[in-house]
Amino acid sequence: MANRTRSNRKYPKRTNSGDAKAAAKAGAARPFRFRDALKALGPGLITGASDDDPSGIGTYSEAGAQLGYGIGWTMLLTFPLMAGIQEISARVGRVTGHGIAGNVCRHYSPWLLNVVVAMLFAANTINIGADLGAMADATKLLIGGHSIVYVVLFGVTSVAAQIFLDYRRYVSVLKWLTLSLFAYVAALAFAKISWGDALAGVLVPRPSWSVDYFTTIVAIFGTTISPYLFFWQASQEAEDQRVDSTKRPLVEKHYGAQKEFNRIRADTIVGMAFSNLIALSIIVTAAATLHAAGKTDIRSSADAAEALRPIAGAFAETIFALGIIGTGLLAIPVLAGAAAYAVGEGRRWPVGLARKPKAAAAFYAVLALSAGIGIALNFTPINPISALYWSAVINGVLAVPVMVLLMFTARRRDVMDRYVIKGPLYWLGWLSTVAMTLSVVAMGVGFFAGSK
Repeated sequence: MANRTRSNRKYPKRTNSGDAKAAAKAGAARPFRFRDALKALGPGLITGASDDDPSGIGTYSEAGAQLGYGIGWTMLLTFPLMAGIQEISARVGRVTGHGIAGNVCRHYSPWLLNVVVAMLFAANTINIGADLGAMADATKLLIGGHSIVYVVLFGVTSVAAQIFLDYRRYVSVLKWLTLSLFAYVAALAFAKISWGDALAGVLVPRPSWSVDYFTTIVAIFGTTISPYLFFWQASQEAEDQRVDSTKRPLVEKHYGAQKEFNRIRADTIVGMAFSNLIALSIIVTAAATLHAAGKTDIRSSADAAEALRPIAGAFAETIFALGIIGTGLLAIPVLAGAAAYAVGEGRRWPVGLARKPKAAAAFYAVLALSAGIGIALNFTPINPISALYWSAVINGVLAVPVMVLLMFTARRRDVMDRYVIKGPLYWLGWLSTVAMTLSVVAMGVGFFAGSK
C-alpha cells in the first residue's frame, strides 16, 4: 500500500510536467494565423477601419488628385492625434461601463446632452445617405443596374444584420470586412508611383499658402477625427462588458486594469495605423494617377474609381470600386450604431447590439430610423456632395465640444475614480482637441470668405 501510495503521488506530478511540456511545445510550434491575430483585436480595429468610409475615400482621393504627393504628411500628423483621443474614449467606456452619452447624461446638463446627440444623429444620418449613394454608384460601375435598388439593398442588409445577427458573429463579420480596405493597397500596384516624391510628401510638409490647400487640410482633419468614432469605440468597450460575464467596469472591479489599458492601447494603435495606412494609399494612388494626368475634378469616391479606368486600367477601377462597397458595409453599421448608442444612453434606455430586439426595442428603432432616413435621402433631389459637405460641417462643429467634454470627463475623479487620464496621453488628447478646434476655425473662415 505504501508503495502504491508513493506511486500515486508521483504519477500526477509526471503527468502534469508532461502536459506542461507538451502544451509549451504545442504553443511554441503553433504557426501564426491571421484569424487569431484578428480575433485578438476589438473595437479599435473596427473604429479605425470604419473611418475610411466611402465619403472619406472621396476626400482622400480629392486631396491626392488636387495636391499630389505633397499632402501625404497629414496622415503622419493625424495618426497620434487620432490614436490619443480614441484611446481616451475607449478608456472612459471600459472604466465606467458607459459610453460618452451615458456619462454626459449622468454628469452634465440635459440641454448640453440633447444638443450633442441631435447633432450627432443628424451628421451620422446624412453620412449614411452619402455612403449608400457612393456604394450604389460603385456597384453600378461594376455590374450596371439601377443605383436606387442598390441603395435600398445595402441599407436594409446593414440594418437587418445589426438587429438579427448574434453579437459575437456580427463583430466577427465587421472584422473580416476590414480586409476589404486592402483593395487600396492593391491599387498601388497599378499606379506608376514616384516613391521618392511620395516619401518626401509624408516626411516633409511643404504647405502651399492657398485657400484650396488649407480647405483640403480641414477636410482631412474633419474626415479622420470624427465624433461618431469617439461614441462608437467608448460604447463598444462598455458593450463588451455586457457580453463577457467575467468583465466589470473598472470602477467596480479594479483587478487587471493595466492589462485592459495595454489591450486598449494596442488595439487602438493598430486600428488607427491601419486607417491612416489605407488613407495614405488612396492619396498616393490618386496623386500618381489622377494628379499626374491633370485630372483634379474629383468630387466623390465613385468619381475616383471611374477616373482610374482610362489611366490605370479597368482592373484598378474594379479594385477601387470593390473597396468602396466593402468599407461602406463596415461604416454604415458604425454610423447607425453610434447614433443609436448616443440616443439610447442619453435616455438611459437598455442599449446594445448584444441585446435581443425585444429587450432593446427603442435602441434598435433609433438605429433603423437613422439608416432609414439615410436611405430616403437618396430619393430626394438633395445633391449628395452638398449633403456630405454639410455633414462634414456638422461633424467638425460637433467634434470640438465633444472632445472638450471627453477631456473633462476623463479627468473627473467622480467618474474615473483612480483611473483619471493623466500624463502624456492627457496632453495628447488636448493637443488633438486644439488641432480640431483650429481646423474648425479655419473651415469657418474659409466658408465666410468663400461666401463673399
